[in-house]
Amino acid sequence: MNVANATSGSADGAATVNGATAVGAAYVGAIAQRDGIAGADAALDAFLRFQKTNKGLSANTIKSYSSDICACFDHLEVQGVRDLADVRLDNLRTWIAAEAGSHAKSSMARKIVAVRSFFEYCAIHGIIPTDPAQSLTTPKLPQTLPAVLTEEQAREMMDCADDRAEEAEEAAQSEATEESGESTKAERMSRPSQPLSPHDEALRLRDAAIVETLYATGIRVAELVSLDIADIDFSQRTMRVTGKGNKTRVVPFGAPAAKALGEWLEHGRPVIATTGKTNTAKQASTAKQASVDAADARRADAGRAVFLGSRGGRLNQRQAREVVHAAARQANVPDISPHALRHSAATHLLSGGADLREVQEMLGHSSLRTTQRYTHVSIDQLRSTYRQAFPRA
Repeated sequence: MNVANATSGSADGAATVNGATAVGAAYVGAIAQRDGIAGADAALDAFLRFQKTNKGLSANTIKSYSSDICACFDHLEVQGVRDLADVRLDNLRTWIAAEAGSHAKSSMARKIVAVRSFFEYCAIHGIIPTDPAQSLTTPKLPQTLPAVLTEEQAREMMDCADDRAEEAEEAAQSEATEESGESTKAERMSRPSQPLSPHDEALRLRDAAIVETLYATGIRVAELVSLDIADIDFSQRTMRVTGKGNKTRVVPFGAPAAKALGEWLEHGRPVIATTGKTNTAKQASTAKQASVDAADARRADAGRAVFLGSRGGRLNQRQAREVVHAAARQANVPDISPHALRHSAATHLLSGGADLREVQEMLGHSSLRTTQRYTHVSIDQLRSTYRQAFPRA
């Protein structure tokens, strides 16, 4: 089977795309043409289309696959390979040896998986006669336990974020009371000399909602920033989350997260959304039509989003990470990432008696083995408690 056939047959809807190169441009950017390896670029585009359309991989994963495979191609060219069908196992082992010295084991594992998947695809679809990467193995990674907060540290972090949000709300209510002429002298004297702006007050409400949601649900940071308002059901205290591979699951959340989310959506979000509309209007007054259309698309996306950045657009992952790191500093707990909050939520659920498969479903793990990592943390805590409490420990 040639590359064109492999491409058109990869999925029912794939043939509607105007050429394989369009897929590369849409999801991973333009791929530099390599004259040295015949058929490499067409095969890579076909492979990326297959991964996107048939396996539902995210744009970030597709981009990583493209980067890793292109780097392999470059090294194969240096070895003198001129045709994709001429690649041999020794060529790939030489590439691994060259890369291993400057990359961590985890990075090498990802690169090998990408290259192995590519050559497997090419062999199955008749682009090459045999699969030279079939016997490649990934380096064994150390089984490190995830970093987690203790339950007390997590409580302190949530309480601190909630307290800051409550201070912001109280300040807003005090300002409203003063404007109406109903405030007392004692109330005015008790206010800080530099009150928060409505924008900063709104951000405090947002930040509390972010950390409460991450801890209450254990969702990934990418899942958090992609949440839409329509995904949240306050009556059932559940949210619809779209995870890896565009798989959707329903995740519950508790009363503190519901309160933080409600206050953000009712009182904070409208303030930030107004900022975003003002910025878009300013851009539209001077930009070309294509830029205006893009700004309109971003505004429509922001209109659906639960969480907004300070300028009114949909919150991105970098901003969400900054919020979590700042919240940890303010609460004086160990510095953690959003993913560490996810680890913490899973560990605390299991420590509290939750069923392993229920936690697997909540976290969106495709394999129970991934969820089992958190039982190791719980067992360590159990051992510690046992040694302290049992007389014959």
